[in-house]
Amino acid sequence: MVMGTVKFYNDMKGFGFIQPNDGSKDVFVHATALERASMRNLIEGQKVAFDTAEDRRSGKIAVNNIENA
Repeated sequence: MVMGTVKFYNDMKGFGFIQPNDGSKDVFVHATALERASMRNLIEGQKVAFDTAEDRRSGKIAVNNIENA
């Protein structure tokens, strides 16, 4: 899993971005990834560990699995 920090998350819209610790491009996170992990929300600055996968709808890379770090 990749370690990162929540850069932004809007609970009302159900999406946000995580900044990986390795300095690579920010990764999109959708509310469905949180639901799969039984997480309620994300808070700016929160440390997380995550895996990515290609989103089936958009074809873009997004968070697939996520957990608190």
